[in-house]
Amino acid sequence: MAFHIDKLEKRWIFMVAGFVLMAWGIQIYYAVQGWHPPSNVEVIDSAQLHLATGVGGDEFSEQNIGVKRDADGQLIVTMVAARYGFYPQEIELPQGEAFKIRIASFDVLHGIYVPLTNLNMMLVPGYVSEATTMLNNLGDYPMLCHEFCGMGHAYMFGNVKIVPQDEFKL
Repeated sequence: MAFHIDKLEKRWIFMVAGFVLMAWGIQIYYAVQGWHPPSNVEVIDSAQLHLATGVGGDEFSEQNIGVKRDADGQLIVTMVAARYGFYPQEIELPQGEAFKIRIASFDVLHGIYVPLTNLNMMLVPGYVSEATTMLNNLGDYPMLCHEFCGMGHAYMFGNVKIVPQDEFKL
């Protein structure tokens, strides 16, 4: 008794096998290229985050959070996420200028998401989350926590205001 596979079924088998091989090829290609998600593994003591004597210096102490420029003139946004808010709650940034955001969680897993932009990060306690981006459209954008962090999660929000370059004052 001979085993028979219909011509149309053979085509579908070859097409599916081709897609699987193509997906594997793409994965292998990117693995060989060394492209990985951005990682900034910087450990910090969350319990000492707000103190000037904490591990990592006083970068996240209350008087140092907010928007500032570093020695090279790059904008740095330093923030803290804690139940149930972002600190500072409102930040103002110039239109079309790249900035680096450095944010740490004080207590539990949080997230930061600014709709209609590419700013979306997970904030893990004990680590500093860092990203560099640019916002080009003027206006106010909500800053939301996208990881459930407790009963007050729905009230954890802030605001990002993008102003024209000539109106931005630091």
